[in-house]
Amino acid sequence: MSRSPIMRGRNWAGPACRWRSPGSLGGIFMGLSALGNAIAVAMLTPAGGAPTNAALFVGKMFYPLGFIVVILGRSQLFTENTLYPVALVLAEKNHFWNTMRLWAVVLSFNVLGAFAFAALATRAHALPGPSMQALAQLGLEAAHHPAATIFWSGVMGGWIIATVAWLVSGSHSITGSVMIIWMLAFVVGLGNFAHSIAAAGEVFSPILMGIAPWSAFPHWFLPAVLGNICGGVGMVTLLEYGQVVVGGDAEAEAIPAPQESGQRRDDKQETMAA
Repeated sequence: MSRSPIMRGRNWAGPACRWRSPGSLGGIFMGLSALGNAIAVAMLTPAGGAPTNAALFVGKMFYPLGFIVVILGRSQLFTENTLYPVALVLAEKNHFWNTMRLWAVVLSFNVLGAFAFAALATRAHALPGPSMQALAQLGLEAAHHPAATIFWSGVMGGWIIATVAWLVSGSHSITGSVMIIWMLAFVVGLGNFAHSIAAAGEVFSPILMGIAPWSAFPHWFLPAVLGNICGGVGMVTLLEYGQVVVGGDAEAEAIPAPQESGQRRDDKQETMAA
């Protein structure tokens, strides 16, 4: 089960470089979502024809691949870190800047990993022509929407993926975790909801192929990130804050109350002395 560095004992000390490698790997592995989708659509589309709804539906069935690998493989995904880190900030305000640092590092290296995937897929000609064209088409379709549409689509995507992190944290079975990730990530893909990392490799692809301008990436990326943050923070963290921090799940989610822990130690010492 994947847990952010903040969740694992609130370990804020040390350099931010410990998040760089997992962040880069997270961006690269998220390319599997675009890769599986594009290959399936290309295989089911006749040469020179447009993909049918059936082909698009089958392609979306492969969209959860990246999320499964990243979450179960303990890589770092930006949208996964909009849940428990923010809940911890709401409980202990002194962790605000540490959360901002985590977001900045993980998001930057997620994007770098997504760029590396897109470069491998398009510039190294690692994919067959039809699959590469399908990948580029996915990026063009993601980036052509107005900023407001991308933002609200990102809100939906951020909400669903943060919900995935919430549910997986309570799962004690690998099979159960896979099913949770697959079902909810499939909804994200099926609804074409903007995800700032899963679709970053798609948007980079037509840019690297010379089909779209470089300005297409910030036009899509900025509202997608803002939407993902609002969805993850607003629709999950704030709504479930009472369950994690105020309710009985706080200790289980690595958000202990230091004063209570110290009181328990004092009580134990008094009992032993007696």
